[in-house]
Amino acid sequence: MDFASLMSQEISKAKSGSTTSAATSASSSSDQQQQNNKKYISRREAEEARRAAYLAEQKRLEEDRAARAAAKRKREEEAAQEARAREEKRRRLAEEARLRREAKEAEEERARRRRLGLPEVPPVAAGEQGEEDDKKVDEGDDEEEDLGEDGVGAGDTPEELVKKLRALGEPAVLFGEDHAARLRRYRKVSRGGALAAAAGPIATTLAPVEEKDMKVSDKIPPASDKKARRFLFRQLASYFNMILREWELALAREDNADTFAGQAARNAMVSSKDSMRPLFRKFEQDDLDESILEAVVEIVKAAQERRYVDANDGYLRLSIGKAAWPIGVTMVGIHERSAREKLHGGERGHIMGSEVTRKYLQSIKRCLTFAQVRWPPEDIRQLMG
Repeated sequence: MDFASLMSQEISKAKSGSTTSAATSASSSSDQQQQNNKKYISRREAEEARRAAYLAEQKRLEEDRAARAAAKRKREEEAAQEARAREEKRRRLAEEARLRREAKEAEEERARRRRLGLPEVPPVAAGEQGEEDDKKVDEGDDEEEDLGEDGVGAGDTPEELVKKLRALGEPAVLFGEDHAARLRRYRKVSRGGALAAAAGPIATTLAPVEEKDMKVSDKIPPASDKKARRFLFRQLASYFNMILREWELALAREDNADTFAGQAARNAMVSSKDSMRPLFRKFEQDDLDESILEAVVEIVKAAQERRYVDANDGYLRLSIGKAAWPIGVTMVGIHERSAREKLHGGERGHIMGSEVTRKYLQSIKRCLTFAQVRWPPEDIRQLMG
């Protein structure tokens, strides 16, 4: 082999080695570039990745919030359905209890009337019958037609009439009372028991009038006109009974009987009803002082016209009056001073001195307070403070 062929072989080996190293270095540099690309990312790619993660988190929170709201609505609907069911059950039980109570009272009244030998009172025409009986009691002429020649009533001897009066808890004989007057008193008392349920919360022998006939007049009938005065007392009694009945219904509709405010409102209503019974007795006996009667009529007329501020002014004039009130010390020595009697004199100076009068006047004020809520005035300036 000559020198030229050996040199060509060596040169070809050198060329093949350099080519292999170059390829190896090129592949290693490409791998390094890929590693550098994986380690470092652009700001745009990082922002997009952060935004995608934020949106996914917000979507998850919104789904959780919607699920909680749906669960809350479902609980509220179930609670409302349960409350409606309880209210319906309470109303049904109250209605059933009222019907049982009315049936029991009607049965007791029928048994009492059978025991006393009284005729049955038709339930529908009870009010009309009461008005007719009231007219008979006032006039007194129709009663005399039912009496016999010897003064004995239809089928009632004096001894039987005395027994019936005692059974009703009434005095057997009053001073100066004859049999005719005793018979009229017995009929009035027995009729009062039959009208107790129709009269209202306060039982009274005054026959109730319809709501359209309750409006009182400005003028007070004179004491000689018994019929007109009795109709006025029937109007007043029916009006106060209507307010008390509406007050009871309003308290029954409220669902706060177990709270302190509910109990206080209930106690105020019961106290007002108890305190007004003496006023109703005075209506029945026509034994109310003229000054008080005029003020009560003024208050009722203003309240019926929804002038509650004017009604309150009438109440203040009735309760406080125009008498001078003592301020400070009124007795500074043992000697009587001049004009000291003026401190306690004057018009209606002692009207609140009577405990009974003070209580039913305060009850009238409470009735006015409820009436302005139940029948609000058209003019807001007529609302009491």
